[in-house]
Amino acid sequence: MRPRRRVVFVCCDGLGRDWVRPDLTPGLDQLRSRGAWCADHHAVFPSVTRTSAASVATGCTPARHGLHGNRMGLFEDGRIVVRDVGKPDFRDHMRRATGMALRVPTLAECIGEAGGFIAFSNVSPGAAYFLDPDHFGHVYHRAGSFAPGGAALDGFDISHDLAGDWRMTRRFCSELLEERAPAIAVLWLANPDLTLHGNPLGSPAHLEALAQADRCVLEVTREVERQRRRGEEILLLVGSDHGQETIGDVVDLEAWLAGQGLVSSLAAGDIAVAGQGTAALLYATKRGRPSLAGVLDALRREPWLDEVVVGEALSARGHAASGGVVAALNMARRNDPNPHGVMGHRWTVAEAGKPTAIGCGQHGGWGPDETRPFLIIDGTGSGAVERATSLVDIAPTALSYLGLTATSCDGTPIT
Repeated sequence: MRPRRRVVFVCCDGLGRDWVRPDLTPGLDQLRSRGAWCADHHAVFPSVTRTSAASVATGCTPARHGLHGNRMGLFEDGRIVVRDVGKPDFRDHMRRATGMALRVPTLAECIGEAGGFIAFSNVSPGAAYFLDPDHFGHVYHRAGSFAPGGAALDGFDISHDLAGDWRMTRRFCSELLEERAPAIAVLWLANPDLTLHGNPLGSPAHLEALAQADRCVLEVTREVERQRRRGEEILLLVGSDHGQETIGDVVDLEAWLAGQGLVSSLAAGDIAVAGQGTAALLYATKRGRPSLAGVLDALRREPWLDEVVVGEALSARGHAASGGVVAALNMARRNDPNPHGVMGHRWTVAEAGKPTAIGCGQHGGWGPDETRPFLIIDGTGSGAVERATSLVDIAPTALSYLGLTATSCDGTPIT
């Protein structure tokens, strides 16, 4: 039986708010003109996809849901081990270290038997799986797809590129919106984020990725309209998780800490760095905290660093000073333009085995462009939403539309 009301959420990964323009994304601009445009919409910190996916799914900040970033420190055998959240097996490591995946219910759990939850995702496995890490609904991804209860599913051979985004969108429209009609359907595109990690902002490749993301949104919009003409009640939310900024240079924070005399603490796992692109989280065990605290003032004086936050300031960024997190860093920004006239260059944090693409896109901190995603709400009215909104407001908005109470969310319904 089809649910009385349905919610569709489309995420254009990495599409910053200022790039929604009539000349670049006409489909999105048209949708903005008829829907509710969130004029002061914000990312969570870190402004990365994996944490964002958890915040969209739960309506909570990292302090509540527990997924710290794209890379995260875990206590394993008395030491801090930094792991890549994007890996398919990260949930297993997280459960062994903490006893659980996310600490609060997801949309998939909240919706329960009331119509179901299905997500199609073309980003990293970790970002896809943290939409529903405990298998209350269906999640489809090229690395493996799962039904409720965790049963493996076959047949989702979507390539990780622009063509894959388009193929996934077509399947989303025909299979989910037309046939299966879950109460909540999520489509998470890889672009323009995927393209920008290898190309400059404002480049022809970036503009093509914007056009292709716009094409995917337009396809979903048309199908939603077709369903509405048949009498369906559908709330359409189209947005992004973060924006992008330009990489200007790279800093090896582990080498810097080693230069401050912390070689043995790093080797012992008493201090660790979890790079987040244009930001980082610093972890320490109880043994390592005094040594790490002793170098923070020197760190603040470095020209490549914007800000170091600890304690209450860390809480204000949506993180708890627990789970080993001692401090969050935001890397500095220069205001010069890139070759395509896009202003701003950022220092980024080096990650072992991962080359830094100087001049290309990056995100993760609280810079002015990476923290400005967009959100359009179509189906409950039009005009600008003037109050500040963020990713944590998406889940309660969806639940409210479906007549459910968002008791566990940090955010509140937007409409």
